[in-house]
Amino acid sequence: MRIGVIGTGRIGTIHANTLSRNHEVGSLILTDADPARAQELALRLGETAAPGVDEIFKWGVDAVVITASTAAHAELIGRAARSGLPVFCEKPIALDLPGTLTALSEVESAGTILQMGFQRRFDTGYTGARDAVRSGRLGRLHTVRALTSDQVPPPPSWLPLSGGLYRDALIHDFDMLRWVTGREVVDVYAAGSDAGPPMFRETGDVDTGAALLTLDDGTLATATATRMNGAGYDVRMELAGELDQIVVGLDDRTPIASTEPTGPPAADKPWSGFLERFGPAYEAELAAFVEVVLGRRANPCDGREALQALRIAEACEISRRERRPVALAEIPGRVESAFR
Repeated sequence: MRIGVIGTGRIGTIHANTLSRNHEVGSLILTDADPARAQELALRLGETAAPGVDEIFKWGVDAVVITASTAAHAELIGRAARSGLPVFCEKPIALDLPGTLTALSEVESAGTILQMGFQRRFDTGYTGARDAVRSGRLGRLHTVRALTSDQVPPPPSWLPLSGGLYRDALIHDFDMLRWVTGREVVDVYAAGSDAGPPMFRETGDVDTGAALLTLDDGTLATATATRMNGAGYDVRMELAGELDQIVVGLDDRTPIASTEPTGPPAADKPWSGFLERFGPAYEAELAAFVEVVLGRRANPCDGREALQALRIAEACEISRRERRPVALAEIPGRVESAFR
């Protein structure tokens, strides 16, 4: 199998390394907006560098992995679909609903594969939580608490390109809320704070956000995020039911300290970022993509799943801006639940 990798930045480099080690992948063609960066990585891996995206399609590949800038995702997905190629794409498809829906329409018309990069679906903690909910171990689920806290904020230049805190960071929690519980969000109420560094106010973003979400079975969920968690990178999900309560992301590296005399000590080496915390999950999602391309397993996260998470993020952004509850029915692009 020959795979084209479009984008050799931080996550593209990780994916290229993972694919280069996969025994089912014979070779890679790498390209980047910075050709020298792609060439350097290709030399390091013993793979081939292409001068541009056109060569990826002209030289012939069996599948495409898109880790280019977010603004390029939708067009590249459409181009791959028109070429009949399976695609793995980092989230999001696009930063807006029209771009997302257009790309999904191209994939549907072509009948091709689009697997989205929501790596938490391959994390052992989240898969364990999903199994616990589905097995009935928790009984009736009544409360879910999710959080994503970055240790340091992104560069100022990234903020205008990110889509904002809800679309960039909390979208992972929204995806996990649906995937773990098997339920759909029906309405949200969100708020945000830009009281941190001025770069957030200058771009119309917030450095800290919170949302209250109601699921279609009445379960209540909260999701919070911040760019300013100096203690370390913290991603958790707590699920409470009538019979039991569990937590994802609580281990000896969780950056939290107890004030109780007999509580656990603070982490000696707290998680520093998402690439470290979810390293095994990133590898597993690429291995899954190879299996999908080979026809050995079903797509674990298609474009409709990404659309649903984006619709929740859109509802939260409207809620924050207009200071009101927002029903998901107000957001275009509704698809039938994948869990029914």
